[in-house]
Amino acid sequence: MIKVRREEVIHVEDWAEIRWLHRAEQMPIRATARHLGIAKNSVVRALAHDRPQKYERPLQGSAVGAVEVQICEFLRETPTMPATVIAERIGW
Repeated sequence: MIKVRREEVIHVEDWAEIRWLHRAEQMPIRATARHLGIAKNSVVRALAHDRPQKYERPLQGSAVGAVEVQICEFLRETPTMPATVIAERIGW
C-alpha cells in the first residue's frame, strides 16, 4: 500500500474552533483532532499560526492572452464586429 500525503486546508471556522478547544477548553491536540475528524498534524499547524491558512493557486494565463492584442485591434477598427468573425480571423 502506498501512502499519499495530502495537505488539508483548514477552513476559518475549523481554525477558530481548534484554537478555542485547545486554549479555552484545554482539550489536548489528539482529542481535538479526533473530535473534529482531522489529522493531528493539521491541529498542530492550526495552533502554530496566528491566522488561518490562505489557499492560493498560482496564476495561469487565459486562453485569450496570446491573441488579446489582435482582438483589441479588430475591435478598435470595427467596434461592432461579431465575436464569431473575430474568432475566425484569429484562427479559432
